[in-house]
Amino acid sequence: MVPFPLKLDKIKAVVFDLDNTLVSSDMNFSALRRQLGCPQAEDLLEFIETIDHPHHREHAHNVIFDYEISDAEQSTPMIGCHELLSHLHSQEIKTAIVTRNCQIATQRKLQHNQISVERVITRECYPPKPDPLPLQVLAKEWRLIPEEVLYVGDYLYDLQAAYNAKMPSCLIHHGKAVEFNDAASLALSELSDLLRYFQRLENT
Repeated sequence: MVPFPLKLDKIKAVVFDLDNTLVSSDMNFSALRRQLGCPQAEDLLEFIETIDHPHHREHAHNVIFDYEISDAEQSTPMIGCHELLSHLHSQEIKTAIVTRNCQIATQRKLQHNQISVERVITRECYPPKPDPLPLQVLAKEWRLIPEEVLYVGDYLYDLQAAYNAKMPSCLIHHGKAVEFNDAASLALSELSDLLRYFQRLENT
């Protein structure tokens, strides 16, 4: 997967993942998979949709919901989160969130961390990442072409979603070595680093 090139001076909108991108998250997905009987290598949301019995499927959704709500109440803003969002707003660059979280947990995280963006898309709205539809919908709403929208996230699903939408991507890796670095148009340690990129662009 060769990422689409990032031309920062062309960017008119920045879309963010939520967990461990804008706010911290301590979701233990390995434990969650074990509790729900999901194989460790399998996508959790896709696994739940394959559960035939409606009551068992509803129970699985409720278990994930409880994990997400607990996680929301313990979350904190990531380094550079508020500063970057403030800068983008001052430059009239559009902002949005596309997350695999549920709507209620997402809203709690945003309120808890005092985060405001123009649009929020959760897993109830469209197929979850790496499906590109949420990003494509945003671009269409904003009347932007893919190269004018940057998607920022911390995981492979984020980079795949951007690639599938033909958009550039920014990986926030928090200083950790990850095998999918090369799948991002730009790989940085923190949001504060991305802020400096935008600030340098403004000063040129």
